[in-house]
Amino acid sequence: MKKLLICLLVFSTITSVGCNQKSQYKNNSISTAHPLATKAGIEMYKLGGNAADAAVAAAFTLAVVEPSMSGIGGRLQAIVKNLNETSGIDASTVVPISFKENTNDKDGYKTIGVPGVVAGLLELQKTHGNLSLDIIMKPAINYAKFGFNLLEGEVYRHQLAKKSIEKNKGSSYHFLKKDGSTYNTSDLFIQEDLAKTLTAIKDRGRKGFYEGEIAKKIAADIQSNGGYISLEDLKNYQVKKSKILKTYYKGYLVESLYLPSFGAITLNILNILNHFNLSLEKEAEDIYVTNESIRIAYEKRKYQTNKDSLKSILSFETSEKEAQLIKKNIRNIYLKKENEPVSWNVPQGHTSHLTSADKNGMVISLTQTIGPLMGSKVTTKGLGFLYAVTMGGYLGDYKPGDRANSHISPTLVSKNNKVILALGAAGGNKIVTAIVQTIKNIIDLELNLDQAIARGRVYPVNDSIQIEGHKGIKWSEKTLTELNDMSVPYFIQNKVAYNGRVNAIMLDTLANKWIGASDPDWEGNAIELDSN
Repeated sequence: MKKLLICLLVFSTITSVGCNQKSQYKNNSISTAHPLATKAGIEMYKLGGNAADAAVAAAFTLAVVEPSMSGIGGRLQAIVKNLNETSGIDASTVVPISFKENTNDKDGYKTIGVPGVVAGLLELQKTHGNLSLDIIMKPAINYAKFGFNLLEGEVYRHQLAKKSIEKNKGSSYHFLKKDGSTYNTSDLFIQEDLAKTLTAIKDRGRKGFYEGEIAKKIAADIQSNGGYISLEDLKNYQVKKSKILKTYYKGYLVESLYLPSFGAITLNILNILNHFNLSLEKEAEDIYVTNESIRIAYEKRKYQTNKDSLKSILSFETSEKEAQLIKKNIRNIYLKKENEPVSWNVPQGHTSHLTSADKNGMVISLTQTIGPLMGSKVTTKGLGFLYAVTMGGYLGDYKPGDRANSHISPTLVSKNNKVILALGAAGGNKIVTAIVQTIKNIIDLELNLDQAIARGRVYPVNDSIQIEGHKGIKWSEKTLTELNDMSVPYFIQNKVAYNGRVNAIMLDTLANKWIGASDPDWEGNAIELDSN
C-alpha cells in the first residue's frame, strides 16, 4: 500500500509511464555550456523528469546566465530520439511580414526577426516532457530574480560588446551598471525584469510571450525604432517539424536536420570521409583529407534549398567522385564570394548547445542562438532579453515569412537502433566542422569522448588549412613535417574557442550508461546522475 501511495504522489507531479518501469540505462546525463544550466538539468532528473525536462530547464537557464550567446529573443533547433522515433523541432526566427529590404546593418532594430526560442522550448516540453512548467522554469526564474555571478568568459564578452550595448537604452539599462561599466565576476548579476518575463511565460505559456503585455511591449519598442515586428507576427509564430536527414557513416546511422539547420552539409562531409581509412598513425593525411572534405562540402551551402542539389549533396555516388579528387590532390580552392552571408566568413563563433539523455533512452540535442555576440545588441527596457539578428545580410537575403538558416546542426549517431552519440556545437560557421570532426575522431581514430572533443580541429581558409593549436593542443613534429612535405599550406590558430565548442553525450555500451563531455575551450560542464 505504501509503495502504491508513493507512486500516486510521484504521478501527481509528473506524467510518467509508471513506477515499475525498468530503466533502459543506468543513469541520466546532461552537457551544457554553463555549470548553472547543467545543474538545472540535473535538478529536473532528481525530481523525476526526463531528458526533455532537463533540456528545457537548462535552455531557459542559459537564457539567463549566458545572455551573450543565446536567449528567449533568439532561435532554436533540436533533434529528439524517443522510443526509436526521431523528430526535429524548428523554432528559427522568422522575417516579419512588413519587412521590405535588407540593409547593411550588422545589429539594431532593423535586423530583428520574430523570436522562436520560447515557442520551441514550450513545444519540446509539451510533446516530450514529464514535469510541469512551474518546476522546469524555476531555476531560470530564480537565477534571474535573485542573481548569480557571471563567469569570466561572459564578463569578457560583455566588455567586447560594450560600445554597441551603450547605443541602445534598453541594453544599457539591463547589461551595464549605473556607472556605465560592465559587470564583473564579483558582482551579483540580478535581472528582475527578465524574471518577470519568464514568470509570465511560466504562468501563461506561449500567450505569456507572443500575446498580451509582453508582446505589446516588444512590438511597440521595435516599430517605434524602425523595426518590423508586429503583434500579428508574434501571435502567428509557429514551431515547425524539422525534416530528418540520414546517412550511414562506416556502419553507423547519422541523423541531422534539414534547413533551417545545415544537417545536409554535415552529412555531405561524412559521406566524403566514408571513402578514406583515417587513423592517428597517419595524422597528416587525416588533417588534409578532413580539411578538403570540408572545403568541398562548404561550397554547396547556397544550393541546399534546391531539391535536385540536395539529392546530389546527400548522394554516395557524388561523394565518391569528390573523394577521388582529394586522393588525386585536385584542390578546389574556396574563396569568399560576393553576396555571401556575413556569418559564413566571420572568424568568431557564437551560439550555445546542450545535449541530454535519460535512463529510458530519450536523447535530445538542442542548439539555440541570438546570432553574433549579444545578437542585435537590442533589449526592450523592462523585458530584459536580447533579440537575435535575422535580417541585415548576416544570415543571408530574406523575404517576409522566411525562416533564418544557419550552421546549427544538432546530430545523432546510432548503432543497432540505439543512440551511441548525441552532439551539437556552438561556434558559427565552425559548428558543422566541429561536429563532423568529433564523430570522425570517435569512429575512425577510436578516441574516447573527452579526447575526441579536445583534439585540435581544422578549417579551410582560402588555400590554407587552419589548424587549431592553442595551449592544451599539441601536434607532433612528424605531422607538421609531413604536411610540409605534402606542400600543403597551413597555419596554426592559437586563439581559444575559434573552432567550435561541442557538448555531447556518448553511450558506454559495456557499462550501459551515458557519459557526458563539454568542450574544454568553454566554461560548461557535463554531469551524470545515477538512476537509482
